[in-house]
Amino acid sequence: MTPGIYARRFDELGTVIQLGIASGQVIDVSFPDAVPADAATDHEVFTLIDDYLEGDRLALTEVEIALTVPTDHRQVLSALQNVSAGNTVTVSRLARLAGMDEDSEEDQATVRDALQANPMPLLIPDHRVRDAQGATPPDVAATLRELEND
Repeated sequence: MTPGIYARRFDELGTVIQLGIASGQVIDVSFPDAVPADAATDHEVFTLIDDYLEGDRLALTEVEIALTVPTDHRQVLSALQNVSAGNTVTVSRLARLAGMDEDSEEDQATVRDALQANPMPLLIPDHRVRDAQGATPPDVAATLRELEND
């Protein structure tokens, strides 16, 4: 994967998805209002996103990512990657999956913080946590949940 910034509009989601690529891995996913003028629009990850949107719920598991976050956030986001398409979890369940105390308000706050700071929404599917807002915009998260439940 060539390093750089890539962006493309996905009409199915009603948004632009922007990727940051470095050392052959995705390092960032965001949802800008428009495709930036300096962004390339063709990338192999976009093909995998298309496949995912067309029903291949495993397509995005093939994307190589570089996750550089604090250890407690890594635990949460790594656990979230094991929640398969079409399934959802609660914050307390995700805390338990991450090896934390599901009843601890502090651990639940850590889970919420990790979701909000998720550097790779869609690839790390924060839309699958039903009682917390992740980094995926709410309208996009709702569309993703609908797609996964079809």
